[in-house]
Amino acid sequence: MKKFLSAIVLSALMTLTASADTLKLGVAGPHSGDLASYGIPATRAAALYAKELNAKGGILGMQIEIVQSDDVCKPEIAVNTANKLVSEKVAFVLGHICSGATKAALGTYKDAGIAVMSPSATNPGLTKSGDYPNFFRTIAPDDAQAKLAVDFTTEKLGSKLIAVIHDKGDYGKGFAEFAKKFIEEGGKAKVALFEGVTPGAVDYTAVVQKIKRSKATAVIFGGYHPEASKIITAMKKKKVKAAFVSDDGVKDDTFIKVAGKYSEGGYATGPKDNSANPLNKKAIADHVAAYSEKPGAFYIEAYSAMIAITEAIKAAGSTDYAKVTAALKSNWVETPIGKIKFDERGDAIGAGFSVYQVQNGKYVEVK
Repeated sequence: MKKFLSAIVLSALMTLTASADTLKLGVAGPHSGDLASYGIPATRAAALYAKELNAKGGILGMQIEIVQSDDVCKPEIAVNTANKLVSEKVAFVLGHICSGATKAALGTYKDAGIAVMSPSATNPGLTKSGDYPNFFRTIAPDDAQAKLAVDFTTEKLGSKLIAVIHDKGDYGKGFAEFAKKFIEEGGKAKVALFEGVTPGAVDYTAVVQKIKRSKATAVIFGGYHPEASKIITAMKKKKVKAAFVSDDGVKDDTFIKVAGKYSEGGYATGPKDNSANPLNKKAIADHVAAYSEKPGAFYIEAYSAMIAITEAIKAAGSTDYAKVTAALKSNWVETPIGKIKFDERGDAIGAGFSVYQVQNGKYVEVK
């Protein structure tokens, strides 16, 4: 019996020693399903940067262990995802990806004293509400993105009548509501139609017919690429000549692959082009070397988040929540998206958006 108890004690001590030598970082997002193309780049960014740091000795004498958890970008699943990562005792979470899923999970992390940094969740309320002091992001919020989309549509495209369409989700609807607000406040155009569509529908001919009847000269869409690809395809087939302007949920190569030739000429806002940044070049080169292909959407933002997270832990000298979050807000850090630090709400100072257009099957920044 004594030998048996001694074995248990020894096993426990070994577990404690192993965990003490390991720093667990959670990575949450859609790793399967229609929106996996948004989540997988973040997991790769985390894995690549963790591997690099581990080769140099890790952080504070600990090796980084990446713990992945799939939320399929669905709020109802994201809570379970968060509970899994909390049970794994992660020190920090890179994620989630979709705004709705992020919002659903944040309370769980907050209660557990775990900070979260998203490379893509842009809903303004995540930081402006003040409800989630544990939340940070390496991407600008939807209000800034919607303002850019509206200014571009009214000033550069000269549209006076705009249809605003959304997918009814936290991200898409939030973006669309800000677009509607900025159109109405700007006085340079009118909202011809404000309409929500059901995600996953086979066909969006009905809303396209409404766009056609509204005589809108531009469509601003809030949502993700599965719906956007179907809408722009139906618009082109129905010979609706209105310009199509969307958000960073659509600025993904999957949109171009699915919509094919119908994606040509479509616009989308997205994070600023930082391809000239040496750290950006290195991050992309590392991805190409490891996976034999260029990275997908939000990879650079996720890579930047990994740098920000790990540098904050180094600066804090521990994984203590209060010390790490204070370091994020007080220390500037060089990343692939530029030199950033975080304001009191958790938004990245230095992050911003640009407008891109599909030209010859590729997204090209509009200067």
